[in-house]
Amino acid sequence: MSRVLIALLTSSTAVAQGTAPEVNGADTAFVLLCAALVLLMTPGLALFYGGLVRAGSVLNTMMMSVAAMGVASIAWVAIGYSLAFGPGGNAVIGGLSQLGLGNMAGTVTGSIPTPLFAIFQILFAVITLAVVSGSVVERMRFPAFLLFGGLWVLVVYAPLAHWVWSPDGWLFKLGLLDFAGGTVVEVASGVSGLVAAVVLGPRLGYPRFASIPHNVPFVLLGTGLLWFGWLGFNAGSALAANQTAAYALLNTNTAAAAALITWMLWDSRRGGRPTAVGAATGAVVGLVAITPACGFVTPLAAIVIGMVASSVSYVLVANKHRLLPDDALDVFACHGTAGVIGTLLTGVLASPAINPAGTGLLAGNAGQLGTQLIGVLAAAALAGVGTFALLKLTALITPLRMTERQETQGIDLTAHQEEGYQEAESPLAAPVFVGGD
Repeated sequence: MSRVLIALLTSSTAVAQGTAPEVNGADTAFVLLCAALVLLMTPGLALFYGGLVRAGSVLNTMMMSVAAMGVASIAWVAIGYSLAFGPGGNAVIGGLSQLGLGNMAGTVTGSIPTPLFAIFQILFAVITLAVVSGSVVERMRFPAFLLFGGLWVLVVYAPLAHWVWSPDGWLFKLGLLDFAGGTVVEVASGVSGLVAAVVLGPRLGYPRFASIPHNVPFVLLGTGLLWFGWLGFNAGSALAANQTAAYALLNTNTAAAAALITWMLWDSRRGGRPTAVGAATGAVVGLVAITPACGFVTPLAAIVIGMVASSVSYVLVANKHRLLPDDALDVFACHGTAGVIGTLLTGVLASPAINPAGTGLLAGNAGQLGTQLIGVLAAAALAGVGTFALLKLTALITPLRMTERQETQGIDLTAHQEEGYQEAESPLAAPVFVGGD
């Protein structure tokens, strides 16, 4: 979010009695539209994730994203927003004056009504929790994910949002540049997913049996919806219809395009031809990487960010069986890693010509890169420790993992008593043997 506007967040002022709210109609309409675009990202992610798994897991995988829309929304309304942005907080956590989104009547945040800012933030929490689910699909019990997800929004996401985006937060005061969620959304979800994958353990047969994407058109459609919605995710974080929002939108599209092309080139060099799943993955990596930088850098810098992030993520994905645990849908390799790269490169490439609030290393602010590194480490530490503790707590209440029999029978049937494809010969679409003794 624009640091110029976000400085007003926790000082949203009630309008004096008898006076009109200081609300800008154009800005309000713009953020309303962007909020709708952000909402669309979660069904888009459901399609993207759903296409990447086996046929017998498609409903459960998509349901995790859909359920996040309910769990994260209610948690955010009840207490999460106040923990993140409530007035009267300190450097670590917000005040409790806006529990249930109360005490907002007649208040403005920047130039938009505070309730609009609240719903915009709700949808950020939703998509972040949905991203985490990609690490645990095909083996985590659905009730356990719901419980863990609600707790995660309150214990990990809300405090981190306060640190980074609230004027009271210690990372905000330190000068961290994170326009739309490189740390809050991407690093947090990537590290949380990685920790969850370790705690849950690998899927049955991993890595001897590869889980082949069962519906590549779903993956491409989901990517298109994510790309479309991400324009609102990043541009809307300016909280105003202005030049910063225009640059954020331009840079978002540019980085995604650069990352997509880069991934296809790597695919062609390694396998002889580009793949549809690879192109889709590259685009998402570019969208992730530009998220913290989009309102601070030039379009040429956006190309660099997209290319670098796509290359690093490609190497991790190509070697994931040797380097990483069974992070089913490569959440850490694509979201966590690209989030780290984008956040650090913001500290190098931020240009005051684009946004006076951000000056990077190449523009003469050598200390900004160190600040960005501190932000990455803080986000990773909170997400990692918080996720581990919450999973252990959840396990005391309900089992985390499906039984071997349930995994073998098909998670859609055992968890939901439904099938995605009733005409399919096998609900599991049997995994493919890829070698080994």
